[in-house]
Amino acid sequence: MYAVRQLLHLIVWVYLLVVFGRLILDWIRVFARDWRPKGVMLVVAETVYTLTDPPLRALRKVVPPLRIGGVALDLAFLLLVVVLYVLLAIL
Repeated sequence: MYAVRQLLHLIVWVYLLVVFGRLILDWIRVFARDWRPKGVMLVVAETVYTLTDPPLRALRKVVPPLRIGGVALDLAFLLLVVVLYVLLAIL
């Protein structure tokens, strides 16, 4: 049972790293609009977006963006990170 718990802990930890990778990729896209990944980076970016899109889309349906003036703050990403940290604390 301990081994299963450790394996789940490792999976959640790696997924949390993938989510932070998405955060970095999103910020790169914000600051360098004409940046396009090529080669290995394209494969990494596609993998990161493929792994993180389904839970973020599901959370965005439940938690709409918070509108502050002309800016919309996406709370789904923050909620996903909080849920992952709670899972890590439980495991």
